[in-house]
Order: sequence, then structure tokens, then C-alpha cells
Amino acid sequence: MELSNVAIGDGDGAAFEAAKSNDFNGRPTPVGGAPSENPAPPRVERSKPQLLYAINENPVWYLSIFLAFQHYLTMIGAIVSIPFILTPALCMSDEDPNRGIIISTMIFVTGIVTYFQATWGVRLPIVQGGTISFLVPTLAILALPQWKCPPAAELEAMNEDHRNELWQIRMRELSGAIAVSAMVQVILGYTGLVGKILKYVTPLTIVPTVSLVGLTLFEHAAETASKHWGIAVGTTGMLTLFSQIMCDVSIPIVAYRKGHGLEVRKFQLFRLFPVLLTIIIMWGLCGILTATDVFPPSHPSRTDVRLNVLTSAKWFYVPYPGQFGWPSVTLSGVLGMLAGVLACTVESLSYYPTVSQMAGAQAPPLHAINRGIGTEGLGTVLAGLWGAGNGTNTFGENVGAIGVTKIGSRRVIQWAAFIMVLQGIIGKFGAIFILIPDSVVGGIFCVMFGMIIAFGLSTLQYVDLRSARNLYILGLSIFFPMVLCPWMQQHPGAINTGNETIDSTLSVLLGTTILVGGLLGCLLDNIIPGTPAERGLIEWANEMPLGDDNVNDGTATDYNFPYGMDAIRKWKWTYYVPFMPTYKLKKQN
Repeated sequence: MELSNVAIGDGDGAAFEAAKSNDFNGRPTPVGGAPSENPAPPRVERSKPQLLYAINENPVWYLSIFLAFQHYLTMIGAIVSIPFILTPALCMSDEDPNRGIIISTMIFVTGIVTYFQATWGVRLPIVQGGTISFLVPTLAILALPQWKCPPAAELEAMNEDHRNELWQIRMRELSGAIAVSAMVQVILGYTGLVGKILKYVTPLTIVPTVSLVGLTLFEHAAETASKHWGIAVGTTGMLTLFSQIMCDVSIPIVAYRKGHGLEVRKFQLFRLFPVLLTIIIMWGLCGILTATDVFPPSHPSRTDVRLNVLTSAKWFYVPYPGQFGWPSVTLSGVLGMLAGVLACTVESLSYYPTVSQMAGAQAPPLHAINRGIGTEGLGTVLAGLWGAGNGTNTFGENVGAIGVTKIGSRRVIQWAAFIMVLQGIIGKFGAIFILIPDSVVGGIFCVMFGMIIAFGLSTLQYVDLRSARNLYILGLSIFFPMVLCPWMQQHPGAINTGNETIDSTLSVLLGTTILVGGLLGCLLDNIIPGTPAERGLIEWANEMPLGDDNVNDGTATDYNFPYGMDAIRKWKWTYYVPFMPTYKLKKQN
């Protein structure tokens, strides 16, 4: 086996070019549906990437584990940042060992959902994990008067049981909102409604919805980075160096090849792991400054400021549903979380055609798309029940890794899922990431949130920016939520109808930027007159048809179930089930 070639990739071929056209996290150009009455131009023939292992090819087990570990490391670099925003909003202290349990739960659920998505869902080699998109409605929900954190002095006076109940009751509120709102995604996917709904989700709907995720969180990035601006700016600069300037630099490594012995091969380290490398180096620098007492005691950038989290964590802990108590459900929470569900649905749809081409698979048929969205919804339901405090979405970081390594094997992702589940039950491992200094995480936030904004704005390539109509919709749908929503969160009692449920619901909805911006953009784009070309609908529809033009002719065998296909083909009712491989199967003469 050519271990070094498989792990490295030589930088040629369509898969690599596809990865280069994405951002440093591998995010592709977003795609979606459009009204069927606007015919799309003929679709361009898909080029065949030069892969070492295509989607249905399986490396030997030991090589699969090595390659799977790369995907695991790629995922870790992004997922550990989420609790740094989530846990303070839950009123958890920096030294609370339960922060490690939350990270372990996220990794554990990521492994479970990834396995089912790759094996029975869309069946593409993608990783499903935590997402920033759910943080925006989360913060809007926790800004309600009943969920605001008590003063610091009152927190200090609480005993351990009271402090645990303080954050766990908030986690139960989030868990219920996440699990129930995700059922909408389950229904959209498994019933095939996702294609019909997205006909009205146009480019001018996607731009504010996705861009406002990053714009809304800028204060959290500033607060975290301000713990030490030198470290934060250094982190941002180093990540820029690795991901943009040195991305084509290869590092020589010694690798063993059967029949040839030890060989020196080139490894694209900086393209594969820019985030992880940056965290390790800047974390190490903070460790040196801590050991030499350059950082005074209790400084937030010291590496030992939360050391008791690691020492208090259990060696082994198996996350389970309801571990923080059974979820509670409120109308305001569920409707608020729907904004995150919509954003994740559109983002995942944008990845499917890109990943299929990178992995050497056929274009995803309608049944695979439906099943992928439905399975993602089920994964978010599981994340809510487990108490991860977040949903699941396709990881763009791992999409980019496929293009770089030229490994599109589904089996590798299945092994990666196993590693995630295994690491999720090692409590000490999750606690280690809590020790990352806040200023390092703040520097990562500056790049990560900026890329989310850019990802949303990239959708503007489809619309006519010379149109005064489009500029009006774009400006209003981005600026108005940034005016209204912060004010609503700062004045939670502004709405007083006399009904607490209605007051809370309206406060959350009007305080969630991605919901207000997305709905405003969608409404204006669908009621203000404009030609299909002006609105970008013709090119938009050409990216990935979700309607009747996506015909199932039976040739997309990459998306068939691993077992039971013979029986499924015999059952005629399966031809009418939107998520079955036989859905709308073209009759054979």
C-alpha cells in the first residue's frame, strides 16, 4: 500500500482544484432550488477527479484508520470552539468540569450521526458535527429575562448543586428547542418537501441568513480575543499564514511502502490542518509564557488557569440521553431554533454535489438528497436529547480534506465515526480542550466568523448587483436585523401583550438575526418584481435541481442502501417513498 501517497495527494486533478476553489475550511459555493418555470441551461458534464480511493473503494483496515484519524483531527479544530460561546451563556463557570462533558458529548454524537449519514443517509463521505449556526438562536433564547445569568456575587454564593441546576435547566430548555425544531428538518427531508420549500429560498434569502451568523457573533469574538490581543492577533496571523500563504508548501516525511521500504514523501501539512496547527503552536506559546510567569497568576491566557477542569474530569464517561435532565419544550425556543435548522439545511444542500464530485460518485439523486436532509434532522434530534447544546451540520473542514488527500472512500469516514465515538467516552480528552486559552480561541473566531460571512456573501455571484432592486433587498435584509435584534435582546420586556408565552415567542423571533434577515430577504425577493436572470434564479437552479428534472434512472448506484436492495426493488410502494433508492425510478422497457 502506498501509505504516503494516500495520505498526501500531489495537488493535481479535479478534486484538488475543487478544494482550492473553496475557503480554508473547504466550504463550497452554496446552491439550492429555484422555480421550475425558469429553465436552466444544459448542465456541464462532470469531470472525473483523479482519486486514490473513490467512494466505494476500501483501503485496508490499518490504512483506513490512519486516514480516518486525519478526518478526526480536522473536525476537532472546529468543534472545540463552540463551547467557548455556549457555556458562558449557560451561566457555567470557566472552571466547571462539566464543560469537558459537553465537548465529549458533542464528539460522541458527531460519531453516531456521521456513521448513519455515511451508511444509510446521503451515503456520501461527509462528517456531521456541531455548527455555529445554532449559536445565534441559542443566544437569543438565553437573552430572555428568565434565562439571564444572575450577578457574579450571587453565583459565587451558590453551592455546587445550585450552580449545576442553574446551567442544567438552561441546557434542558435548549435541548428541547433543538430536538423539536429539528423534527421540521426530518419532515422536510423524508417527505421530499425540501425541494419544494427551497424553490422560494433564493440567493437573496441565503445571503442575509448565512452572513448574519458571523456578523451577529462579532461581539463574542471581540470579548474572547480581548483577553490578550497580542495572542489573538498572533493566532489570526498564523492561521492566515498556514491556510493561505503556505497552503501549497509540502513537508518531507519518511513513509514505508511495501516492497520499497522507507521513502521520503511530501505531506501537505498546512493545507490539511491549518486550524489544528495554529491552536497547538499558540497554545504552546501560552504554555511557555505561563511557565516563565510572563502572564501573572489568574491571567485568562495562562494554560493552567482551568487546570482543575482536567484533574476533576472522569477518565471514562459514556454520554446518554437526558444526562442533564429531560428536555423542556417552549414555543419560543422551538420557533427560534428553526432559524438554525433552515441555515443548516441550505448549507448541507450546498455540499452534496461538491462532495459527490470530489469522491468520484454520481450526481446525488433526489432520494439521496431527501434522505441526507432527513438524517441530518434526526442527528440534530439526537444531539438535543443527548444534551450537546447544539445541532449537527455537514463539516466543510472535512469536505476540503477530501479534495486534498484524494481519498473519497466511504469506509474511511465510517472508521472516523468509530474514532469519534471512542474519544467521546474518554472524559479526560474532552476536558483537555477546555484548557485552550481564551485569547487563542478569540483569534480563531476572527477567521472562522469572517469566513462564514464570506460564505454567505459568495452567493451574490448569481444575482445582478447592478440592479437597484437587488441592492435594496440586500442592504435592508442585512442592516435591519442588526438594528432590531440587538435592541430586542437588550430590552426583553419591550413586548408586553399580557400573555407570557406570546411575549417570549415574539422576543426570541425578533431577537434572532438570521431569522429576521432570512425572512425579510425571502419576502422582499418574492414580492418585488424582478426578472429570473436579475434575481439569479437561472444559474441558481442549474447548480442542483431539486424538482422533477432530477430523474432517477437507476444508474446512481452509489446511493443505494448497503443491504436489502433486491427486496426493496420488489416492493412497488417504495417507488413512492421520497427517501427510498427506488423513488421515482424510471420504468425500464
